[in-house]
Amino acid sequence: MKSPFLQEMTGSEPLSIEEEYAMQKTWRTDDDKCTFIILSKEAQGSAEACDIYDNSKMIGDVNFYLNDHYNPHEAELEVMIAESECSGKGIATEVLKLMMHYAVNDVGVTDFV
Repeated sequence: MKSPFLQEMTGSEPLSIEEEYAMQKTWRTDDDKCTFIILSKEAQGSAEACDIYDNSKMIGDVNFYLNDHYNPHEAELEVMIAESECSGKGIATEVLKLMMHYAVNDVGVTDFV
């Protein structure tokens, strides 16, 4: 993430490419968090299939963290829409609803903070 604004808003530091890959690996392997990348819907409905590996379609991410060791059913939610042209369109609301549905039905979360 190279945007100074996004770094400030997310409390992030610039990472080397190796550090970025290491962080992305934790998204798949850590038991205490769940991260999904948010892709643009632009290609949806077109004759072409949406290429999920096309980085230009990435507009943000959504996460939940299982931080409370005393309550393993409590999750902290976080969403970031990184592309300014995608803000204010209800994407974050839709993504949070989907993530909450997944957390409740597939992971057993009962409380959100």
